[in-house]
Amino acid sequence: MDSPSKPPINESEIPLPSTPPANTVKDPVVCVFCGAFPGNSPTHMAAARALATAFAAHNISLVYGGGTRGLMGELARTLVSLRGPDSVHGIIPSALIAVEHSDRDRPSDPTTNNSISPSNQAIYGRTTIVQDMHTRKRFMASEVLAGGPGSGFVALSGGFGTLEELMEMTTWNQLGIHACGVVVFNVEGYWDGLLQWVMEAVRAGFIVGGNAGILVQARDAEEVVWMLRAYRVSEQRLRLDWSLG
Repeated sequence: MDSPSKPPINESEIPLPSTPPANTVKDPVVCVFCGAFPGNSPTHMAAARALATAFAAHNISLVYGGGTRGLMGELARTLVSLRGPDSVHGIIPSALIAVEHSDRDRPSDPTTNNSISPSNQAIYGRTTIVQDMHTRKRFMASEVLAGGPGSGFVALSGGFGTLEELMEMTTWNQLGIHACGVVVFNVEGYWDGLLQWVMEAVRAGFIVGGNAGILVQARDAEEVVWMLRAYRVSEQRLRLDWSLG
């Protein structure tokens, strides 16, 4: 699979929290990419609620793009209602607050605040405002890499941004930057075209056959959790040393 035009961030650049005691098993952390719109079918919003419910049942923490609209808002709001605000961390660039936060959820001055008000934290969890898109993705990836077994990346339905984020994490896996699962929650066949493209790229010789399995699909929320837990790294992905440079 071809790399994005902007080189991926070296693993050495990703800030990781301090290592916990050896006898501590950390809960999984899953990063979910999804749309800031609800979609035309109510099934998409229902899938976001179902995914949050599955996360709560399996003690999974969420890191996501920090929006309060559409699938993003529904996912965060549902998980907070089930597990509390500490289970959700949204990370959003200041420029996107105007389009990914509803009017009532916006901070009074996003250029001078690095978090959302406590009242909104009680609804959507902790939210951190960052400068740009690359910082957002780096911070989200750092939380996943620091999570326990079953951590990984999931894509619900979404648009260009969701696809770009999903493909970057898939490419990072191919390049050996991380070894976490990458799952598409394929609601009503939404991702069928992408999965067909992956197989066509294999047939055309642009993706090595074994690497087609870097990106896996799930048809329901419980299967998403299972696929992350059972994820196996491709033997054909690149084994590069990202500590150099």
